[in-house]
Amino acid sequence: MKRKIFISTTNDITTDNRVNKVAVLLQDLGYEVKWIGRELATSKELNRSYGTDRMKLWFTKGGLFYAEFQVRLFLKLLFECNRNTVLLANDLDTLLPNFLISRFFGIPLVYDSHEYFCGVPEIQGRWVKRVWLGIERFVFPRLQHIWTVNESIANLYEQDYGKRPQVFRNISPVPNIQSRSRAELGLPEGVKIAINQGSGMNVDRGLEEAVEAVSQMEGWLLLLVGSGDAIPALQTLVQQRGWEDKVKFVGRVPYEQLLQYTSAADVGLSLDKDTNINYRYSLPNKLFDYIHCNTPVVTSKVVEVKRIVEEFGVGRTVQPEDIEGLRLAIEAVGAEDYSAALKVAQEALTWEKEQIPLKAFYGQFL
Repeated sequence: MKRKIFISTTNDITTDNRVNKVAVLLQDLGYEVKWIGRELATSKELNRSYGTDRMKLWFTKGGLFYAEFQVRLFLKLLFECNRNTVLLANDLDTLLPNFLISRFFGIPLVYDSHEYFCGVPEIQGRWVKRVWLGIERFVFPRLQHIWTVNESIANLYEQDYGKRPQVFRNISPVPNIQSRSRAELGLPEGVKIAINQGSGMNVDRGLEEAVEAVSQMEGWLLLLVGSGDAIPALQTLVQQRGWEDKVKFVGRVPYEQLLQYTSAADVGLSLDKDTNINYRYSLPNKLFDYIHCNTPVVTSKVVEVKRIVEEFGVGRTVQPEDIEGLRLAIEAVGAEDYSAALKVAQEALTWEKEQIPLKAFYGQFL
């Protein structure tokens, strides 16, 4: 009988590329995989080789959503787990139910922290931070198997709890992209395109500055592909300023289609500001998507991103608040040939290499 592993996230599964890569790896190792998330009104149909289960919840945001999710996830795991199960909790907002079930059945629990959760700007100065921090302080010291996305965040957790997570970076697999023309993607010909993409298009990620910069650039279009808290206000701003021909919004799309947009762009943007500890040490997966799609980058100077950009010479770093500097950097990168540097980075930064320690780690539970 195959050993079953339950993966938990609070998202709707559709666009979570990091967890999808892990799910496929686990299936290839021989696990029976089931990924539990939630279903939204906008959720797209899934076609995965492994099992998925999206819970329909009464609440979709705020404290009531998180409370309902914790209870529903706990009950689902309680009735579906047994002593032949492994649990994989992704981020702090799924950790408590998984921890309680792991203790109840005496089964392995793996915690994959995609960010320094209690450092995210959305919860600073709010009562909810005390709740999440309390859960983290209770559970984290009791964990045996912890992963995170980069060495900087591993350092933070080690300082906080005396336990150092193992690291695997969210590096993209070498993509097999079905090429599509700009016309097929609904994009204009005859202009250069700067793209910013992802499911976390939130405050302090340089989106407002990108809109301001590209709106002043003749012959350029800003393409925003994804979703997040900052998007509605940006859409209003673009409409009020009459910049519809300078900024194009595309909602969340499947990962394969996202890479088609990425490949059609001339410059990739990653402009997280150093306004909080989580962003300071972030290493967004879109950086690796840009590299593997042959798209040079303009990024902020946050620690891990700057390290990659400067080590491989795949673009330029700027202060996002300097709109004129951002504009000049985008134009400069769009005019230079980075193909040789991108090729070197592509060969060094591969999911095929990054997954080797993961295979050995998860193999111990089979």
